Amino acid sequence: MIDQRSNDLRRKNMSTLEDQQFEHWQVEKDTSDILWLTIDRKGESTNSLSEAVLSELNALMEIAENADPAGVVIQSGKPDSFIVGADIREFGSFEKAEDASAKIREGHAVFARLESLECPTVAAIHGFCLGGGLEMALACDYIIALNTPETRVGLPEVKLGIFPGLGGTTRLTEKVGGLKGMELMLTGRMLRAPAARGMGIIDELVSEFGSLRWSARRAILKKRKSRGAGSVASLTNRQPARKAIAAMLRKKTAEKANPDHYPAPFALIDLWEKHRDNRLAMFEGEAKVVGELMVGPTATNLRRIFFLTERMKELGKAEDFKVRRVHVIGAGVMGGDIAAWCVVQGMEVTLQDREMKYIEPALARAKKLFKRRLKKKPAISAAMSRLIADVDAAGVERADVIIEAIYENADAKRELYAAIEPRMAEHAVLATNTSALPLEELSRDLKNPERLIGLHFFNPVAKMPLVEIVHGEKTADSWTVKGAAFCSQINRFPLRTKSSPGFLVNRVLAPYLMEAISMHLEGIDKEIIDAAAIRFGMPMGPIELADIVGLDVCINVAKTLAKGDVEAHRKLLQGMIDDNKLGKKSGEGFYTWVKGKANRKPATVDNAYGDQLAKRLMKPFLDECKAVSADEIVEDDDLLDAGIIFGTGFAPFTGGPMNYLANQDKKENTHV
Repeated sequence: MIDQRSNDLRRKNMSTLEDQQFEHWQVEKDTSDILWLTIDRKGESTNSLSEAVLSELNALMEIAENADPAGVVIQSGKPDSFIVGADIREFGSFEKAEDASAKIREGHAVFARLESLECPTVAAIHGFCLGGGLEMALACDYIIALNTPETRVGLPEVKLGIFPGLGGTTRLTEKVGGLKGMELMLTGRMLRAPAARGMGIIDELVSEFGSLRWSARRAILKKRKSRGAGSVASLTNRQPARKAIAAMLRKKTAEKANPDHYPAPFALIDLWEKHRDNRLAMFEGEAKVVGELMVGPTATNLRRIFFLTERMKELGKAEDFKVRRVHVIGAGVMGGDIAAWCVVQGMEVTLQDREMKYIEPALARAKKLFKRRLKKKPAISAAMSRLIADVDAAGVERADVIIEAIYENADAKRELYAAIEPRMAEHAVLATNTSALPLEELSRDLKNPERLIGLHFFNPVAKMPLVEIVHGEKTADSWTVKGAAFCSQINRFPLRTKSSPGFLVNRVLAPYLMEAISMHLEGIDKEIIDAAAIRFGMPMGPIELADIVGLDVCINVAKTLAKGDVEAHRKLLQGMIDDNKLGKKSGEGFYTWVKGKANRKPATVDNAYGDQLAKRLMKPFLDECKAVSADEIVEDDDLLDAGIIFGTGFAPFTGGPMNYLANQDKKENTHV
């Protein structure tokens, strides 16, 4: 009789649950009394954990606790992903660390209710399962994932200047061990489904979307639970191993990030080392420290960059222009690498040059890229078949995009355009990869001069995410829109820039590189110069950058873009070029290069001297940014910041040069 009353009450509670209306969750109870909770955030193309979403989940947990279902499955109603993380848009609403921490504790409480349900719980994921999405999944007993290339899991919060704050720091290290869990969080890497299964994050993989539901149902009925970290992995969470691992992680992290600029990874290591023995202290540490980081300058500026990337992605949306075939003219380093990158992104590319002997080195470089990126032999072979040597320029007529990447000579480029313009398809984009020549000069003999745009890639093409979409006075907007769409389709950020000497990035870099060479001519060690730039927050020093760009390119920069007397600079560069010291590509420049890395001696610079050198180095860089802003080379200062960050690697923790200057002005005004 008591059991009957209990069953009646359970059915009543389950019925109550289904009757309730939720804005972001769909609720279903099947015949086995399994509760299916489907997150489908209203008005959004992807799921993210907003305050409203978590509030509704909290209500669902309360009802589930009373309903006593056979199990709970959390799944996504979005076709392409599970949950991409917390709603970053809400992070900026906190003025005080205490307010952020309080909200994090509320999230902890919701996930704790999920974790504490007496019935089995399963997360059935597909597509992106990141940040708070993975933290929610980790609060479940069992994680099942669809094994497709689109399924990715990870905790990338460190890239936003924080670390996982909804229990991920605690639950991930419990599930996979301290070493593996910490490395994943400190790098912010995203894992494909098989790698996540191998690490122990995912408990089961299925090959078909329809199998997700059936596998989740089976896991509930069999009351499956994650095995958790094995005995060896668990030891990495304990002392004395934890102390030794923490020291190692600090050292490795410091090689890539300055704790003054990026405090989050070091705070994460400190928390784990100090409190991993105490689960409650870990949760409280997450709430307190992440709250403090969230309102700090680094996280604020990194969120700014995140929103800038979203804006740049929007610039590349043009649904009516799909690129399948690309024709690249000029198989040098830039042209060959542009062609190879387009192939990696799934396009068919014809690569043209005067003779086959000029194309062969590009094909060899491309094969190395394919091996690094694609890894499996069938994919590599398919890529090689899509990269077609084309001495006779047979690909011109069929191409959707034609990119000219020959040497910097206006007459030669105009002669080439005259030969190919009559043969191009009406819809095809005609683009030049010139780094300095004005479009007005290049397009003057074209039948349709409004058609020519610049697609200025940066070296190395496979690593640099920015492409400048250069437009001249006569360029039609419709062609720059197509150019931006093409960039988006090859996974690059498009940035519209006016046709003017150096456009945006090279114009800003020119005085910076010349200042570095000036300091070198004065007798300051190149390693010291580079160390000062890195101390400021640059990803590498200007001397090393000059080697990577190529000293033959730098001398052209000195001739066309540098201001003031740079005769000594040109003389130095020309002498090195005459000795075949072109930089990285020849194996020697300012540095000697071994296996793609600069062979440099260790450089130490004390704080005061380093700051003095950094200030001198960055002054011409920042002054030129202000001049570019005044000349309206790009649409606004936000896009200027984005272009300089993604085109030069300018210290991301500052939020970009114009944001950095504005904050410096605020500091000075505050002190006055």
